[in-house]
Amino acid sequence: MNKLLILVVEDDPSIRKLITTTLKAHEYRYLSAANGQSAILEASSHNPDIVLLDLGLPDMDGVEIIRKIRAWSNMPIIVISARSEDTDKIEALDAGADDYITKPFSVEELLARIRVTQRRLAITQTGEQQETSVFKNGELEIDYSAGCAYLKGEELHLTPIEYKLLCLLSRNVGKVLTHTFITQQIWGQCSENDIASLRVFMATLRKKLEPEKNGVQYIQTHIGIGYRMIRIESNGLAR
Repeated sequence: MNKLLILVVEDDPSIRKLITTTLKAHEYRYLSAANGQSAILEASSHNPDIVLLDLGLPDMDGVEIIRKIRAWSNMPIIVISARSEDTDKIEALDAGADDYITKPFSVEELLARIRVTQRRLAITQTGEQQETSVFKNGELEIDYSAGCAYLKGEELHLTPIEYKLLCLLSRNVGKVLTHTFITQQIWGQCSENDIASLRVFMATLRKKLEPEKNGVQYIQTHIGIGYRMIRIESNGLAR
């Protein structure tokens, strides 16, 4: 049985039932909450491993819940919401959400997002990212201490900005990073010009990381939102 404890925050009884039934069938432990106050109480009392959060709750906005949880915990938060506008996704991600699923969603997509988050948790808990100075993902290798990156054993010739972008994405592998977050981390500010510059640098970085048209894709673009580095299996498949 999966030892992961998942908090399901959803005010719609039918959707809440669908999610909890799915989790039970796949042997995840779960708690549920139908409103924001209950969600915060459950999160603070039981410290779940992952939170599945609906934004449209009856007593408070889901983004407010994200901010409250982020004040004391880094537990992964996956937003599940009917709000499909990019601005809503960006607001939730900038507030501290780790991922975003738009309703209606498939059970398979939900489980896949949970598995990705579960793998990120395992990496963090073992201290793999913090303790090692070398990051490996498929045929990409980054030596943080030396300030070098390699693809298939060949050194990548990156500009300072490209290298900073690559390190930022790799240290958050599997997580969607918004344009605002990235530009603030790289340039210390966020303006339209910075986002335009970001797109140019990301395009040149991707050409170096993904030289073959049908080769491995390391960076996933979320149009209007941001970018995510994909975790690559040893067999070259994304996961």
